[in-house]
Amino acid sequence: MSWSRQIHIKSSAELAIMREAGRINASVLATVKALLKPGVSTSDLNAAAEEVLRKHGCFSPFKGYGRPPFPTSITTSVNQELVHGIPSRKRKLETGDIVSIDCGTVMDGWVADSALTAGVGEISPEAQTLLDVTQGALHAGIDKMRAGNRTGDVSAAIQNYVESHGFYVTREYTGHGVGRQMHEGPQVPNYGKAGTGMLLKPGMTIAIEPMVLVGTAETRVLGDQWTVVSADGSLTAHFEHSVAVTEGDPLILTVL
Repeated sequence: MSWSRQIHIKSSAELAIMREAGRINASVLATVKALLKPGVSTSDLNAAAEEVLRKHGCFSPFKGYGRPPFPTSITTSVNQELVHGIPSRKRKLETGDIVSIDCGTVMDGWVADSALTAGVGEISPEAQTLLDVTQGALHAGIDKMRAGNRTGDVSAAIQNYVESHGFYVTREYTGHGVGRQMHEGPQVPNYGKAGTGMLLKPGMTIAIEPMVLVGTAETRVLGDQWTVVSADGSLTAHFEHSVAVTEGDPLILTVL
């Protein structure tokens, strides 16, 4: 995928709109998470997400994006599927699955983007540890989203957190700026060296998204040209928030 690398500094008024879009996006994810039960299809999850978006007069930037055009409003990536899984009527959830749900919301021309991974019923201890570590890595990265730091500080924090727990971060897919477009600059990988990269300034908004794998950092893309899976078939997880740099603490935009 390609996107503009231009960086846009948002005003307080623009951040307020993004914050409202983020609340709606968080509501979508909460609604979908509550439906993660055995027998539910991933297409059912997409339908529920679209209903929430319609209720708020919003839409997802995912649908129709890219080549081939992505066909749905959310992605549903199950177990070894890392990102970009396409919802399907044929894909029924089973007890023990872990499901990564990624959603975007466009409100008044501004984008919010966030993701979570959750279990279906009781999951294995390994899967639970994976979820805990991936979410912990997200917050380690967010904590570095402060004016005066650099993008490499965010990347290094994510990588160090994940690898200290014996897991792997993807090399091919990254965090990114977000605002008027779903993908803006800067690009923020999930690995890197502290003290390097672009200087973070107040008003910058970035989607931080650790994508973590149990057995290898290697991935491959399935024949649908979208779904990314771990090369060895091991479990994966994905958490994401859109975050604004401020004069003080980072502002998470995609929470209720």
